[in-house]
Amino acid sequence: MNTLAALLPAVPPVLGWAVHARWLHGRLTTARRDPLTGLWTRDAFTRRARRLLRDPRAVVILADVDHFKHVNDVHGHAAGDALLAAVAARLAHGTAPGGVVGRLGGDEFAAVLVDHDGTAADRLHTLARVLARPLDTDPDVHTTVSLGWVRAVDHPGEDLSALLRRADEAMYAAKRSGRSGPLRAVRLGRLLGSVAGRRAGRRGAA
Repeated sequence: MNTLAALLPAVPPVLGWAVHARWLHGRLTTARRDPLTGLWTRDAFTRRARRLLRDPRAVVILADVDHFKHVNDVHGHAAGDALLAAVAARLAHGTAPGGVVGRLGGDEFAAVLVDHDGTAADRLHTLARVLARPLDTDPDVHTTVSLGWVRAVDHPGEDLSALLRRADEAMYAAKRSGRSGPLRAVRLGRLLGSVAGRRAGRRGAA
C-alpha cells in the first residue's frame, strides 16, 4: 500500500483513484477465492448461487471426497492437497458453462448449475466417474467422491440453505450405501417413504 500511495501523487487524481480501485478489487477477489483450489469461498459462493436459484431449472450439488484421511495418511498431505485441487478443477469443468462451485471447507464442495437441457443426471454420473480418476501427476493417488443433488423445482419456496441440506442428506446416503454414482435427494425421500410404508404395513398385519 505504501508503494501505491507513493505513486498516486505522480498521476492525475482521477487516474490515481482508478488505479486504487482496480488494486482494491483485485484484493477483494483474491480474498473470496480459496487459496488451495481457486474456488469461491463459502460466502462468495452463496451470493452467486442464490442468483442462479432464481431459475427454476437450477440444480444444487454437494460433493464430499471419500476416504480423504486415508489419502493423507498413506500418501502425505501434499498429495491430499493435490487431490483437492484436482477435484475442484474437475467440478468446475463438469458444471461449466454458467455453473458456480465453492469449497465449503475441508474436503466438501458445493455447486449450483442451471439444467437448460434436462441432462443434469447424466452429467453428474459422468462427473462422478471423472472425479474418481487418479491424479494426472500421481496415478497412485485416487479415491471416489460422493455426490448428492437436488432440483430446485422439486422443492418450491426452499432457499439455498434448505436445498443444500437436502443435497447433503442424499450425499451421505450415497456415501453410506457405497454407490458409485450420485444420489438425487427426491429419490432419497421416495425411498424413505416407501420403507416407512412397508414397516407400517407389517405393523398393521401383526
